Amino acid sequence: MIAAGIDCGAKNTKTVIMKDGKIMGKGIVFTGFDQESAINGSLDAALKDAGITKDAVEKWGGTGSGKKSIQGATEVNDIKAMAKGGSYFFPKTRTVADVGAEEGRAVKVDENGNAVDFAINEKCAAGAGAFVEAMARALEVTIEEMGSLCLQSDKTIPINAQCVIFAESEVVGLIHAKTSKPDISRAIHDAIASRVVSMIRRIGVNEDIVLMGGVGYNPGFKDAMARELGVTVYVPERPEFSMAVGAAVVAAGA
Repeated sequence: MIAAGIDCGAKNTKTVIMKDGKIMGKGIVFTGFDQESAINGSLDAALKDAGITKDAVEKWGGTGSGKKSIQGATEVNDIKAMAKGGSYFFPKTRTVADVGAEEGRAVKVDENGNAVDFAINEKCAAGAGAFVEAMARALEVTIEEMGSLCLQSDKTIPINAQCVIFAESEVVGLIHAKTSKPDISRAIHDAIASRVVSMIRRIGVNEDIVLMGGVGYNPGFKDAMARELGVTVYVPERPEFSMAVGAAVVAAGA
């Protein structure tokens, strides 16, 4: 059985090709304004990576904010895709967190990878990847540098603002106060981790927490989240494809 899972997100569109439960190929492109073009682009890249043609795909699953633009695919609820994707990589997980460009989400799952409860932060980008990007610009460093800078500090400096704009003003204040970049970076990561952790606590903190989404590449955020929770945080090898994997798993079983 060959199944494709497509996650059309706000920033990037990801596709995975799976055969009998194993990943064969992956593709990712910038979503932009043309969702259909992004869907086709990521699909073409994944098919090329898998070494097969579109005709070989038997089942299709679509998820993400642009899932209705994925023609012929089984629509997979984002929460369900999260649960199945996290459980695919870490079968023992009972909590899955997904931090994307515009929102953060947390899902409690059962032993079969089914969602039993969830929480979403979509009111402000201060709980999502856009927050880290905005703060990196304020510090005049790359997103990659942000994570490593965070790990160089052991100080706790609170950032209290709940909005990206006001939080950026706090960061500017810290810069003017000659606070070191590592200390500011840690404060930024602690702030976003605190917002994500608050969602997780609403559904219950369980061990074997899985972190999905592009923020999974950020060691500073992973460290801040683990410190806040007091548990180990696991990240799939390619965390940005986890939702697409979940969509493919659901489609294969449909």
